Amino acid sequence: MRDGPEWFAPRRYGYGTGRPIAWQGWIVSLAYAGAIVGLALLLRDNRLQMIAAFIPLTAAFLVIAAKTTRGGWRWRWGDDD
Repeated sequence: MRDGPEWFAPRRYGYGTGRPIAWQGWIVSLAYAGAIVGLALLLRDNRLQMIAAFIPLTAAFLVIAAKTTRGGWRWRWGDDD
């Protein structure tokens, strides 16, 4: 078990993170969604800049989600914890 913060629940099936379970997870998720929508509206005429902005933003969100998911990221298949 990890000693870090737990902001996201693990997925029940598959690999990755589930929904936010702490206010910090909700803030990070809403900030990410807002940034994506804002960038999409701001850069709608230049797809290359939009993609160039989305990649590091998404990578940062995934790193935060991976480090703050309860139990970490691993393959799960139902209740086999």
